Amino acid sequence: MITDEQLNHYRLSGEMVRVVRDGIEDNDVKGIVVAWDDEHVLIRRRNRKVVKLDRNYIYQPVDEPRIHPES
Repeated sequence: MITDEQLNHYRLSGEMVRVVRDGIEDNDVKGIVVAWDDEHVLIRRRNRKVVKLDRNYIYQPVDEPRIHPES
């Protein structure tokens, strides 16, 4: 699970993040961290829509190579 410190860093920097949800790259969500609580993270996508995602997914900067989730 991603820590509050990591989420706060992404929010303050405005850095685009990739949320890896499964083994299929097309299912990744890319956007900016807006807010979070104990279970969920809100990500604002480029089209300005907000997506509510589980904190247990993999969160990483978009410019880093994609991490493949453990199956």
